[in-house]
Amino acid sequence: MVASKKTARAPRRAAAPAAPAVAAAPAEVPAHVDLGVRLKQRRLEAGLTLAALAEQAGFGKAYLSRIESGQKVPPIGSLARIASVLGIEAASLLTDNAHAQQSWRGVSLVRHADKRPTVMGGSAFGYDYFALTDATTDRALQPFLFTFPDKVDKFVFFEHEGEEMMHVLTGRVEWQVGGDKFILEPGDTLHFDARIPHRGHALAGPATALVVIYSPVGYHPNLA
Repeated sequence: MVASKKTARAPRRAAAPAAPAVAAAPAEVPAHVDLGVRLKQRRLEAGLTLAALAEQAGFGKAYLSRIESGQKVPPIGSLARIASVLGIEAASLLTDNAHAQQSWRGVSLVRHADKRPTVMGGSAFGYDYFALTDATTDRALQPFLFTFPDKVDKFVFFEHEGEEMMHVLTGRVEWQVGGDKFILEPGDTLHFDARIPHRGHALAGPATALVVIYSPVGYHPNLA
């Protein structure tokens, strides 16, 4: 789920019904990430008061204050909404960009305990991404552990340059590519042209998949 800078569009609005299902828990930002300090710095740089940012993002001032003070860890989707108001990439609040760019040395090893939430184009719509490599910046191939939302906005689709491959690990998924809908179960793999509008959701409980995105223009946070 990814969108290129050159051809990326906002999630496409088009009518299509979505079936309800049981929700999976939203991804949380790791507590050790120095999110509050970065958020406050970006807010001040944008010239916004705590109250102004909270109002524009649709949250209470007290809630935002707890995030900045490190007392509250927000879901990824909430972080994406805050970043949108600030006009920045939400990923910049989660990671040290300098460190991320230094991580790639021609090979990247990420241990099983090191998976980390990543903000992408679908984050604000309930899709949760965990990066499976440190080598995301400027890399054409990007793998994620992906958790599906239980339902989707009937008007929202994603489309972007490149291709995607989805291998379902747990649960059942309804995934739509263009006018085609697929019911996917553990072990099923779907490969499709990401320029075709696409979206999906979990059926009857949480569902996860290995998602590999190939984007010829490299990393961009709108990928979804």
